[in-house]
Amino acid sequence: MFKVQNHASRTLSWWYKQRSKIDFEPEYQRKGNLWSDKDKAFLIDSIINEYDLPKVYLADFTVLNTILNAKNMSYAVIDGRQRLESIIDFYEDKIKLNSDFILYSNPKIKIGGMTYSQIRSIHPDISEIFEEFNLDVMSVISDEESKVKDLFVRLNKSKPLTGAELRNAMKGVIPDLIRALADKKFFKESVKFSKSRGQDYNAASKILLIEYSKNFTDTKKKNLDKFVSLSNNSDELELVYQAAYRVEEVLDKMHSIFKTGDPLLSSSGLIPVYYELSKLNFDPGELHEFFNCFDLYVKDNSNNNETVNQFKQSVRSINDQGGLSKAYSIMLSSIKHYFSNGKTLP
Repeated sequence: MFKVQNHASRTLSWWYKQRSKIDFEPEYQRKGNLWSDKDKAFLIDSIINEYDLPKVYLADFTVLNTILNAKNMSYAVIDGRQRLESIIDFYEDKIKLNSDFILYSNPKIKIGGMTYSQIRSIHPDISEIFEEFNLDVMSVISDEESKVKDLFVRLNKSKPLTGAELRNAMKGVIPDLIRALADKKFFKESVKFSKSRGQDYNAASKILLIEYSKNFTDTKKKNLDKFVSLSNNSDELELVYQAAYRVEEVLDKMHSIFKTGDPLLSSSGLIPVYYELSKLNFDPGELHEFFNCFDLYVKDNSNNNETVNQFKQSVRSINDQGGLSKAYSIMLSSIKHYFSNGKTLP
């Protein structure tokens, strides 16, 4: 079953009261709070000045409660998460109007920089405009996950979704495995880079692809997209499952190697290299000691030798098989030298 229909007209006040019954994080959804406070306030500006807003699409389990309702909610957001979060944030005084706000119906009224509570106290007639604004919501009624995911992708095709966000919304087993890997403690606790646009999914998909390939390979967008499409090939899925099990084991070791919010993981580029080196038979503390020492060695401008120059060159093409292999080869040679020569680097 798959049907899209207009939801009964409801005000923002009504939807705010339903907030605890809305699943904002179904698995296909991009991560929340991507908008800046200024962007959120601009949306509130549009509402108070009574502009039309784009439609919000919700999986509506009040019409048909299906197996897709894993969290036993009334609704799940398909498209419009940032808008709904902005509305809720304004209701809860987490954001305020931009300082340059102009009320077009009466420019003499100055409420720029005010929160919802302040406006409601001083100008209840204006807060009522916000509260009684009718949100245009489409109810999506379906018991097929693939069609809901496809709708999400179609609705967001013209929006600046990252490759990781689009792959996350694709149907099949591999996106599920990538999400599970991104949910490991290594990605939750150890990495320091931003995960707001699916950077953790992207890094997890790269190491899963490399493990599946049993060697370094190109990890560019086109390669990752092709890998995810293997979900349609049942003969390959068992190999992917086996690779995912091996990745889980190494990620557990990496969590013991790296510290919480580790500065070594301020970017995701070297994670495939760290991943392969973490398989070596070294104590986690010794590996972290080497990783940190090598990082400082490369960053030290006085170390302008051939090894450092080659490593920096390889990192510039870290999504290429050649760049990954070269970076790994240099670090592997360096770690052997480090522990064989009194913890010094070549």
